[in-house]
Amino acid sequence: MAPTYTKQTTNYMKTFDNQQHAHRRYNPLLGEWILVSPQRTQRPWQGQKETAAKLPDNPYDPTCYLCPGNERSNGETNPNYESSFVFTNDFPALQSEKTEKNNSDDFFFQSKPEFGINKVICFSPKHHLTLPLMTVEEITEVVKTWKNEYQSLGANPDINYVQIFENKGSVMGCSNPHPHGQIWAQNSLPTLVERTQEQLKKYYTLHQATLLADYLSHELKAQERIVAENDSFVNLVPFWATWPFETMILSKKPLGSIAEFSEKEMIDLADMVKQTTVMYDNLFETSFPYSAGMHQAPTDGLSHPEWHFHFHFYPPLLRSATVKKFMVGYEMLGEAQRDITPEKSAGILKNLSKTHYSLNS
Repeated sequence: MAPTYTKQTTNYMKTFDNQQHAHRRYNPLLGEWILVSPQRTQRPWQGQKETAAKLPDNPYDPTCYLCPGNERSNGETNPNYESSFVFTNDFPALQSEKTEKNNSDDFFFQSKPEFGINKVICFSPKHHLTLPLMTVEEITEVVKTWKNEYQSLGANPDINYVQIFENKGSVMGCSNPHPHGQIWAQNSLPTLVERTQEQLKKYYTLHQATLLADYLSHELKAQERIVAENDSFVNLVPFWATWPFETMILSKKPLGSIAEFSEKEMIDLADMVKQTTVMYDNLFETSFPYSAGMHQAPTDGLSHPEWHFHFHFYPPLLRSATVKKFMVGYEMLGEAQRDITPEKSAGILKNLSKTHYSLNS
């Protein structure tokens, strides 16, 4: 006869404190949970250390395919641009040529063609700059370019979503230090965007308000995770943040996309991007790597009152300029996990100087 086992329950006598005890937090944007383990911040670290990032010294590099006047790999020559410059990616992940639909009805081997347009946006003609080293006026020109590209690409009847993003630093897979980002416009909604839209729609249907407008009002009352604020935007560490120093910029008004921004709001977004990226560089006094990008309404021609513009920043650095958090093991097999609490990381970030560290070195 097989042995029988009795499941025993544990009586927890301690009073729960989310700054000391392991717990899970719910991410309403994706409908998933994250494990938070603050007690692990005391463990010794003997893991891998990355090489600290170094910025170029000169504003022009004759070998850089993004600098003004230089030839790119496809033989085209960049114009002598003076602010932001956009061109179609020479090595696109999406193809602009349409192909016939795959009619396979096999459940296990489903696939379908994907139409899209990939663009590169150079933020500045100066090779040695990054967003935190640019002026608010210079970043405002980048914001205006983002808006123009979102509108022009979204006007294409075959484009239903425009993803604007930046990978900063070689540790994030950036192959060129020249300040630049990317725009991927495609026919389908990307998986994470589709999941977010489902969550936003559910909330809006129930409450007739955007999920992020209501969330922001709660965060402004709590003041535990607010990092920076101006007239039009708030930067905060989300209650459900995954990365150690993750932040999210939210518009104060429930605007669905950058297309709805006024001149004042574009300047204020530039200011908030400047504050955010300077804050990151100051944290470990290094050119801080991250992946960042906007989530906003699809461009499918439908009404999307559920959408609320937000701008994610996902930086990997954990303890210093050379120690990175990896998503491995439990994160890949179970669910996302973090040690330092969002409240603690917010407190660290908001107390940093607004003046870039390199200006005082």
